[in-house]
Amino acid sequence: MRRARERPAAWLFVLPAAAYLLLFLGCPLVQNLVMSLRRYDATGFATGDAPFTGLRNHAAVLSSTLFSEAAVNTALFTAGSVLGQFTIGLALALFFQRRFPLAGPLRALLLLPWLLPLVVSGAIWRWMLDPDTGPVNALLRGLHLTSSGIPWLTGPTEALVSVIVVNIWVGVPFTTALLYGGLQDIPPHLYEAARLDGAGPVRILRHLTWPLLRPVARVVVLLGVVYTVKTADLILVLTGGGPAGATQTLATRAYELSFQRYEFGYGAVLGNVLIAVSTLFALLHLRRLRAGGGRAVSA
Repeated sequence: MRRARERPAAWLFVLPAAAYLLLFLGCPLVQNLVMSLRRYDATGFATGDAPFTGLRNHAAVLSSTLFSEAAVNTALFTAGSVLGQFTIGLALALFFQRRFPLAGPLRALLLLPWLLPLVVSGAIWRWMLDPDTGPVNALLRGLHLTSSGIPWLTGPTEALVSVIVVNIWVGVPFTTALLYGGLQDIPPHLYEAARLDGAGPVRILRHLTWPLLRPVARVVVLLGVVYTVKTADLILVLTGGGPAGATQTLATRAYELSFQRYEFGYGAVLGNVLIAVSTLFALLHLRRLRAGGGRAVSA
């Protein structure tokens, strides 16, 4: 009886969160899905007359060779970025776990790249990687490592590698902050006991630090994948998706279709694909979290 009386009050507490999710998450998702099923071009956007086309938009977009190229680039861009961010972020988190002078100010300075707007970071790196006037090529020529300018942003292979490197630079501070927070939750007496037992740094990292850091690492990878898959602004500033589509990802392709060619129906299809990929990784994370007993992450 008491539970029955408390149930309406419990729903009142849940109602604001449910209303927020329905308004700001559910409505855009439904609108995007509806848009992908209609011939939503510039005229239809202005007049509201967008004929229902069923799955024709999906068939046209998903069967295009540009989609397969963008999907491969998205996979390479995401895998390279997340791997680089996690590896460097873990190394920096372990480094800052040690006590040394100026550790606090250095950690604060490390966050600067993450605090900068992506447009600003992209503009700075675009200037630095300019093949003729950029300081990167000037440094390489000064060290006699190359005699001609490397086309960092205009060569098909170099451009994809460049946008991955820049995205790693942008994401390392966030990854380091999360992993460093996870390391702080490991009780210090466990390290003291391991050292007394004669364990070296490698054994401590393998058998103590990594198992206890794994839940945080899983969240870091999940957030990295979701954040990287939808990255478009940084690539647009650096290369605009070129040269010849070498850095075109699903996110930049969706932007091109929707806001440059005004084919909103086609762009909505790619938006649905990105949402599906992000949802898949989120569900995998929840499944692993439940399998691990629902251990909370306190990063």
